[in-house]
Amino acid sequence: MSEDSVKADPKHYKVEFENERVRVLRVHYGAGEKSVMHGHPDLVAVFLTDHDVKFSYRGHKAEEAHAKAGQVHWFPAVEHLPENLDNKPLELILIELKR
Repeated sequence: MSEDSVKADPKHYKVEFENERVRVLRVHYGAGEKSVMHGHPDLVAVFLTDHDVKFSYRGHKAEEAHAKAGQVHWFPAVEHLPENLDNKPLELILIELKR
């Protein structure tokens, strides 16, 4: 797995809470900001703002994703490079599940 998001990109990822079962991250991207390749375990995402994001994956595959504020989604473990495609900030909470 790629480097942990908080270590790879502390500008955009901040640990809000952690114990032996979960780690909760606050994620904030400014308009048009891009991250670096990093990884996450299985997680639940809580979207605090609407967002339009491009995710690039190893092997040069990419896809766009869209969500509305208030939506909650589960995602399997992933390695990706996110980019905020919107002209406004993006904010969400990630609840990473520990094995």
